[in-house]
Amino acid sequence: MRRREFITLLGGAAAGWPLAARGQQPEPMRRIGVLMNLSEDDPEAQRLVATFKEGLAQLGRSDRRNLHIDYRWTAGDLERIRKAAAELVALTPDVILAYGGSVVGPLQQVSRTVPIVFVEVIDPVGAGFVTSLARPGGNTTGFSLFEFGISGKWLELLKQIVPGLTKAVVIRQPSSPGGGGLGAIQAVAPSFGVEITPVGLRDADELERAVTVAHDAKGGLIVTVSPLATVHRDLIVSLAARYRVPAVYPLRYFATSGGLISYGPDRLEPYQRAAGYVDRVLKGEKPADLPVQAPTKYELVINLKTAKAVGLEFPPGILAIADEVIE
Repeated sequence: MRRREFITLLGGAAAGWPLAARGQQPEPMRRIGVLMNLSEDDPEAQRLVATFKEGLAQLGRSDRRNLHIDYRWTAGDLERIRKAAAELVALTPDVILAYGGSVVGPLQQVSRTVPIVFVEVIDPVGAGFVTSLARPGGNTTGFSLFEFGISGKWLELLKQIVPGLTKAVVIRQPSSPGGGGLGAIQAVAPSFGVEITPVGLRDADELERAVTVAHDAKGGLIVTVSPLATVHRDLIVSLAARYRVPAVYPLRYFATSGGLISYGPDRLEPYQRAAGYVDRVLKGEKPADLPVQAPTKYELVINLKTAKAVGLEFPPGILAIADEVIE
């Protein structure tokens, strides 16, 4: 081979070296914050986070490979939420996954620029987290839990289970947006001939008082969505069983923990979908342009074992439409 031809070939090969080298470089590491208003040792909380991580993995984003995830767990404590929100923002994440309205507010107070994708938020427009569902604006978007109107369905179910029921206690956490469902329950109560007694939940000590009020009134119990109700769900379920109070719960894990009946959205679905939104933000899309999405699947879960313990029989019509029956 002539010297000039050899130099030409060598030069052409060398021109490709930088491209090949660039192609072999590792993907850039991205950072995600996850702020959960649940306890880290809660199996349900771990199931939610696992679903989110699985969704990310399906999109090619794996923890420790091209993704670093910082977790903060606050167990329903408002002071811990504020502290954790500041800590996560200080880490300058590319995006934060936020569980519940009680977490989104403190995050927005710390930063209006770090992208936030929320899950399980009730009425994000009313809470001021987004401008509208279609065009959220700002740095926040995500997946709503349900509309307040679903709360009326809980009273309807309670009345179907106990037709002679005339009184019901509603457990709510005043500091939680989920407590807003009380208005919807009160609005339909006259049509069912039921007197409603709301009981505010500020700590676990108030739970027994709420259940005994329902027991003494020979009434039923409705538990609305709140961080404290979630954290203390085993206690609520055990108290309802001890006092033989028929109770309706807002989410499946109450029934699988021993609660009588639950009706609400599938909790895992939004975490899978949230992974998609996080991926889109990491690719450059803005939360302001990603519409807030509502749940697409609701589930009715019945616990027959608990029904037998409290001396109740479910009407055949309810059993026929249940998504899951726990024997």
